Amino acid sequence: MPIVNRIADLQGEITEWRRDIHAHPELLFDVHRTAASVAEKLKAFGCDEVVTGIGRTGVVGVIKGRRQGGSGLKVIGLRADMDALPLQEITGAPYASTVPGKMHACGHDGHTAMLLGAARYLAETRNFAGDAVVIFQPAEEGGGGGREMVNDGMMDRFGIQEVYGMHNSPGLPVGQFGIRPGPMLAAVDKITIELEGVGGHAAKPHLAIDTVLVGAHMVTQLHTIVARNVDPLDSAVMSICVFQAGSTDNIIPQTAHIQGTVRTLRPETRDLMEKRVREVVEGTAKLHGAKATLTYQRNYPVTRNHPKQTDFAAAVAARVVGEKNVDPDMLPIMAAEDFSYMLEARPGAFIFCGNGDTAPLHHPAYDFNDEAIPAGTSYWVKLVEEAMPG
Repeated sequence: MPIVNRIADLQGEITEWRRDIHAHPELLFDVHRTAASVAEKLKAFGCDEVVTGIGRTGVVGVIKGRRQGGSGLKVIGLRADMDALPLQEITGAPYASTVPGKMHACGHDGHTAMLLGAARYLAETRNFAGDAVVIFQPAEEGGGGGREMVNDGMMDRFGIQEVYGMHNSPGLPVGQFGIRPGPMLAAVDKITIELEGVGGHAAKPHLAIDTVLVGAHMVTQLHTIVARNVDPLDSAVMSICVFQAGSTDNIIPQTAHIQGTVRTLRPETRDLMEKRVREVVEGTAKLHGAKATLTYQRNYPVTRNHPKQTDFAAAVAARVVGEKNVDPDMLPIMAAEDFSYMLEARPGAFIFCGNGDTAPLHHPAYDFNDEAIPAGTSYWVKLVEEAMPG
């Protein structure tokens, strides 16, 4: 069961859709142009139901297969994300972003186009028994659009029983897939620290409480947590990415602002990291006589694949591209995904599709590889047809 011939024939058209989305990137929930285009296409394909405004700006399409035996048929959800990132594109592509400071640097344009291609094929052939629900989600990049669609009652409203997601992977060759049961991507938390000391003249540091010095010690201590508190066989990441203090060379700053991220794969490790971050921040500030206010915000949970659905997804991918081109035990990735909320609501699996030797995700030179379209779109089609044979 190789690449579907009809999908190969549609590659040029799917590529055009992808490049149009790429040229007009939109952020978070403000994906009105993209969502309108998706809804228009789904209606033109002949979807039985097209609903907009799910989770604020999400779009859902329902494609009914050849029903056999009436009730008791399965309903499978397939999800793609639509939003872009606040980056200035440097690809120089003829279809590059037309919006300054915004670009599709994570391949959501490709995800949306591939799922649209699958929707067109499934609406044409309907070679399955049940309902295929195509889900186009806003605000994956930090807005929690997946959570909002779930909270909006999407799963119950459309009777979704299982849900599947897919993401491109730079570095993984085109025509290959990677997946694993259990934790696939990390939980992500945000830490914000506001430091207050005593400002003063740089020539009289003994009369001040230097927030640069306090913050420097704090950052160093925070970065020891993983090395000295987390089991070496477990996984966690602590990265401080913002340190703002001072305005000139001869004034000790009164305040400092620090931000960072924590990534974990297990609930116990997540709890441990929060506990130790609080202790380090409070203890370091007290040691130097400063005041510290910590905001520890838990964001996306772990993206956890369900074993049965993972085995099924891997088997489908292997029948599309060959068993040797599917890694069923891919190492977890410490990035995060709000598809995690959908996997908390229903059993399912998240798979990676090769994007080839391209710039990494979230890089201003990144571009989705259109050569990945046949494999990714064929996977969606065969997932539906094999899950709900007609």
